[in-house]
Amino acid sequence: MIFMKAVVYDTYGLPDVLRVEDVEIPRPGDKEVLVRIGAAPVSAVDATFRAGKPLFSRLYTGLTKPKARTLGTDFAGEVAAVGKDVSRFAVGDRVVGVTGPSFGAHAEYVLAPADGPLVVAPANLSYAEVASFSSGVLTALPFLRDHARLRQGQEILVNGASGQVGLAAVQLAKHFGARVTGVCSTAKLDLVTSLGADEVVDYTKEDFTRASHGYDVVFDAAGKSSFGRCKRVLKSGGVYMTTVPSPAIFHQSLWTRRFGDKRAVVAFTGLRKDSDKTTDLRFLVEIAEAGHIRPAIDGRHPLARAAEAHRRIESGVNRGAVLITMDHDDR
Repeated sequence: MIFMKAVVYDTYGLPDVLRVEDVEIPRPGDKEVLVRIGAAPVSAVDATFRAGKPLFSRLYTGLTKPKARTLGTDFAGEVAAVGKDVSRFAVGDRVVGVTGPSFGAHAEYVLAPADGPLVVAPANLSYAEVASFSSGVLTALPFLRDHARLRQGQEILVNGASGQVGLAAVQLAKHFGARVTGVCSTAKLDLVTSLGADEVVDYTKEDFTRASHGYDVVFDAAGKSSFGRCKRVLKSGGVYMTTVPSPAIFHQSLWTRRFGDKRAVVAFTGLRKDSDKTTDLRFLVEIAEAGHIRPAIDGRHPLARAAEAHRRIESGVNRGAVLITMDHDDR
């Protein structure tokens, strides 16, 4: 048996429930790829699933204890081995991918289906750089493109613009030709502006829901507002979107499909088909290689400091992506 290091947890709780353990390196099946991970982001979803709160999140992860012992869904790294029926990838390929409901990316190696959401990584970016925005793009892109149908000349407000999803949304919205207003704290105004926001709002000094200006789209990437509060700043035909599910948004989403001229939307981007995620990963590679999206990295943490990475995410003080990185990152 050959072993690797992985961050594991067996019970829900504070970041201290995480520990590094030696586990067996998995062997790829006939149609699988073994990836040696260079970098993997720690997301707000990882922190939620580790904590087991809110309680309804356990419907997905396990009612009394975690079903998957190692978190992490997004990763960038190098192909270490391939199954006998794999032709799309070869040992040594630089790749970016998503594990989906199996998790497992917060480890030295991870298995991925060769026909799943796995593509060759952008040639001009390191593992850490591409991992810094992969999960943000895969969340923000379906919201902006598929649900808001954001287009040239429209106006969008991104609440939580300095988070991983928010920073991706700001850059994607600019790529689509929209005018972007980003909402964040004082300390992060410069970061959001540097990544393309046309205007920034400091939420510690101003309530954007009381503004006289109207928007075609309000994307609540932080899940800190509500359709009820944001409705007044939506233009006729406008869309409010949130990444955080709640009973209220489910009801509003159904109701506004049939009544009124403003819509409320919640989407579960992580539950989309693998083929859709693969298409979006290819889009990510295309715009990254063209320089239309740029990385923002708050910090890089080895596996042994995974708990610190979780605390950083939960504190909300991070400026950009919080990453778990290995000593074999390619830059």
